[in-house]
Parts: sequence; structure tokens; C-alpha cells
Amino acid sequence: MEKIVIVEDDIFLRSELQNVLEKEGYAAECISSFHNVIEEIIHRNPDLILLDLNLPHMSGYEICKGLKAKGIGPILILTSRNQLRDEIHALDLGADDYLIKPCHPDRLLARIQKLIRLYSNLNILLESGDIRLEEKTNTLYFNGKAVVLSENEGMIMKMLIEADTSVVKKEELFIRIWGSTEFVDENILQVNMTRLRRTLESIGITDRIKTIRGVGYRLEGADQA
Repeated sequence: MEKIVIVEDDIFLRSELQNVLEKEGYAAECISSFHNVIEEIIHRNPDLILLDLNLPHMSGYEICKGLKAKGIGPILILTSRNQLRDEIHALDLGADDYLIKPCHPDRLLARIQKLIRLYSNLNILLESGDIRLEEKTNTLYFNGKAVVLSENEGMIMKMLIEADTSVVKKEELFIRIWGSTEFVDENILQVNMTRLRRTLESIGITDRIKTIRGVGYRLEGADQA
């Protein structure tokens, strides 16, 4: 069941939207506090964000920009602002679609279905507990933060996540990254692992990649680190 987060300060409209979405089979959650709205949205891990522009404390534009900077989406703007410049500005900030309210429920549902279907085809997310890797872009997500990995870092993380808690052997890494186990200095692999660990530390992931001496590497969960 896809989860949609509604970011709307009008209590009655918020409730109406939630009812429409739940009748269609979505899990609809509403943001009612707008002090830490970006963090609230990220914490809920939505499949789509339905976002108003006229909000207290932080505008929908700022929220859209902040979410897209962290790789969160899709974002469908639902607003009373009917000027072309508003729509263009929202799309420039990364919004995926723009609808003017009042909007017919069938039109809204059609746009939502389209965006969720589009994103499900584009973004292949690999997950290991609280760590998520977007395979296509090598973007790693953790605790509301995101970092883009290098090509080698992305391949290593993919193998570690796919292996779950099993050990990824050094020979497997050699073949995946350099295409062979021949003429590959083990120091090169160690350098790549050191770089990956530093990249992970930049977003708060520490001591999660364990070296299994003489064998390879293993990714551990938060409760094991």
C-alpha cells in the first residue's frame, strides 16, 4: 500500500483529501505541525507528497526545494495559486506536477497514480535497515540525509546491501569493480573501502562496514554496529 503525506494547513481540506485517498486504497497521513515539516515528511518515508504552497513558518516552495535536495519525491503541488509564474517556479524547484484547487478528485487521483507509477519504474531502491540506496543515481539515504556515491562506492554498497548480513568476498568485489581478480592490487580495494567509509561518515553512518580479515566485508545493521 503506497503512502501519501498530505501537507495542507486547512483542516477541512486536509480531512477531505485524506478521505478521498483512503477510499482509493492509499495510506494517507497528514502533517499538522509545520515547525519541522521537512523532517516530519522524511521520517514518514512517503511514496508521494501532496504539498500546498501557502503554509505557516515555511512556504511550500522552501519545503519542495528542501525535499528535492535530499532526493525525496515525487511532489505534487496542490494550491490555490493560479498564476503561471507560481507553477513555473514550483516546477523549477523540482515539483513533479502542479494542480490548482479546487480540483476534481478524479483528476487528482489520476495525477497521483501517474507519478507513483513513474517513480516506481525509475527509482530502484535497495534497503538494508535504515540505509537506502537508489541504484540508478547511486544516492544513499540515511536519517533524512543523502549523499551521492562515486561509481565504485555505489557498486560496493550495492553488493553489501544485496548480501544482507553475509560476507562479500574480496574476489567478488574485484570481479564486479575491475572485471578480474588478476593484476589487481589488494591495496586498491582497501583505498576504495576507506573512501566509502568516509563518505558514509559524512551523513552519520559509522562502523557499519566490517572487515572480515582475509575474507572480505560485511554490512551490519544499526543494532550490530
